[in-house]
Amino acid sequence: MTAPRILVTGFGPFPGAPFNPTERLVARLVRLRRPALDDVARIGHVFPVTYGAIDRELPMLIAAHRPDALLMFGLASRTPFIRVETRVRNAVTQIWPDAEHTRIGNRMIAAGADSTRRFGPHTARLLRAAQTTGVDARASLNAGIYLCNYLGWRAIEATRAPNGPRLAAFIHVPLVPRTTANPRKGRSTGVTFADLVEAGEALLMNMAMLARRAARDGRVIDLV
Repeated sequence: MTAPRILVTGFGPFPGAPFNPTERLVARLVRLRRPALDDVARIGHVFPVTYGAIDRELPMLIAAHRPDALLMFGLASRTPFIRVETRVRNAVTQIWPDAEHTRIGNRMIAAGADSTRRFGPHTARLLRAAQTTGVDARASLNAGIYLCNYLGWRAIEATRAPNGPRLAAFIHVPLVPRTTANPRKGRSTGVTFADLVEAGEALLMNMAMLARRAARDGRVIDLV
């Protein structure tokens, strides 16, 4: 069976968030050495927080690397837990510009398209994988209306294109302390960067398993 190829993405800093932990998280997940990941080709990429960068770079990455799955991370600084997004909305904020001060003139990402799109039933399995690490992780129906939602929409579009990736998932992570000290012992609340790495590893391994099964069965439904 062909080894799965997974594109793992995060975002750089943006106005109001000079530190974005997803940048470091992507670097760690791409470098992880685990037997279960030995045959998994991992391509890491950090998007600038701009609409133009997503529209340019996502198609280029897919064309160059032909990933089977997209595992995307973004920062939700006001949420104290990990959010596994189950859907995205056909909406763009008119309030906050991107990091290049660009505003989208249309309130919709794709005129005439559905108001929402779902990532698929595999999000339930990914949520369980994150929760088994002991980190607070929850399903989410609201990916916002900023760049994370925009990337998620474009990613789902890509899964529907000929020869596109079979699977996509978007994970929102909380703002965590910059220290990498071990997380969990002796604390009662809060998520640390070490927690993100542990949950991210579980998500990555499950995404690889889902990609293998989708390649074998030729479909992505009923993968829970």
